[in-house]
Amino acid sequence: MMEYVTLSNGVKMPVLGYGVYQVTREECERCVLDALKVGYRSIDTVQSYFNEEQVGSAIQKSGVPREDIFLTTKVWIEHYGYEQAKASVLESMRKLRTDYLDLVLLHQPFSDTYGAWRALEELYEEGKIRAIGISNFYADRMVDFASFNRIKPVINQVEVHIFNQQKNAKEWADKYGIQLEAWAPFGEGRGGTFENPVIGEIAAKYGKTPAQVMLRWHIQRGIVVIPKSTHIERMEENFNVFDFVLSDGDMAVIAGLDRAESAFFSHQDPAMVEWFVKMVEERKQQHDSAKEEKNW
Repeated sequence: MMEYVTLSNGVKMPVLGYGVYQVTREECERCVLDALKVGYRSIDTVQSYFNEEQVGSAIQKSGVPREDIFLTTKVWIEHYGYEQAKASVLESMRKLRTDYLDLVLLHQPFSDTYGAWRALEELYEEGKIRAIGISNFYADRMVDFASFNRIKPVINQVEVHIFNQQKNAKEWADKYGIQLEAWAPFGEGRGGTFENPVIGEIAAKYGKTPAQVMLRWHIQRGIVVIPKSTHIERMEENFNVFDFVLSDGDMAVIAGLDRAESAFFSHQDPAMVEWFVKMVEERKQQHDSAKEEKNW
């Protein structure tokens, strides 16, 4: 039985969703159809994954009523600024074949976030988006953003897993009524999350898999999860986490695994910020070249 969280604006969201990060365009439609067949009702996509059209197609073909699906997308950096962000969300809606979105996030904490946020605020007030939030904002930026905007973000989607537990961010998010969501609840297996002996021992005790234990641990901490898999058997495994509860002792043992460092990269590293700038510039050049060819 699915569990839900109620966001600070009253919108209910499934605690477990299906994420399409790194799912290829070729596989995406089939994967989303499989996820909906398994019982997932929250689907998380992003402009920069270039698979929104496939997600929209799958939702339409699934036969599941649109109002039963919690659909999330994110605005990518090159679409920041008021006008571009607004246009890009409307374009996302067209690709996703929907006249409203359940949640839209700003994907990264760089560039004109405030201009982009004003666009989300307007779309929210117009009823085109049911909830708005942020992604990859560290605790200081999250508090800044919650304090200096008309409408406060309801979600911050960040890197959370057993080796990077975001305890400080969780405290600040709770203080400001912001729901944390984990974009990599398994840490993509980095550092041996699936093979960790502590997790393995706990999994054996409950007759569950390491993946199920990790997802259950997030859920019991009050963190929304969006695991990704391209295999329907794994989707089913990830979905079956509502028939057991980890003891306080086991939750505490897992809390002791925290290394409090990213398994990926730091958004506060200037070199990483430069990497994002370069990526945006490269994509703009590709877009401009494609436009020139089309006009030619």
